[in-house]
Amino acid sequence: MSRLAKKPIAIPAKVQVTSEGGTLTVKGAKDTLTRAIHSAVSIVVGPEGVEIKPNNNTRLATALTGTFAAHVKAMIMGVETPFKKTLQLNGVGYKVELKGKELVFAVGFSHPVALTVPEGLTATVTKNVIVIEGADKQRVGQFAAEVRGVKPPEPYLGKGIKYDDEVILRKQGKKAV
Repeated sequence: MSRLAKKPIAIPAKVQVTSEGGTLTVKGAKDTLTRAIHSAVSIVVGPEGVEIKPNNNTRLATALTGTFAAHVKAMIMGVETPFKKTLQLNGVGYKVELKGKELVFAVGFSHPVALTVPEGLTATVTKNVIVIEGADKQRVGQFAAEVRGVKPPEPYLGKGIKYDDEVILRKQGKKAV
């Protein structure tokens, strides 16, 4: 069994956690998150916190206890303070603007590329920096990966969309003889 799931997960004062009918609901001051519970795992909310137990001794059940412990911790953290991903747009003539609920990119293609911001997430754009925020860690990371996928950074000039803390290993290019 996972070390994460051996101890109960503490619940902060402003957060409510309920587990009923095969769904886990975490409600905070800013947002509410729900997740379906796998049948191999049981989640019990008690006075000391949230306990995750395997329903049987299969390998899947023991593996899922740690997975669901990580999910519960992320959900509790997300409803208190939203998760944030920051991306940078590098390149001459590359630009991005927020039009309503769409990010519109001009990144060297013959056409502008538009991505719709999913429900529950917020995106802000200042110059060449895109900030994506939301309570669900998985959805924030997935949308940030989709944004980066529009124009991944290339190794020769470093042009493209990269995460704020990402390091691009630069290649040398052609040498003059």
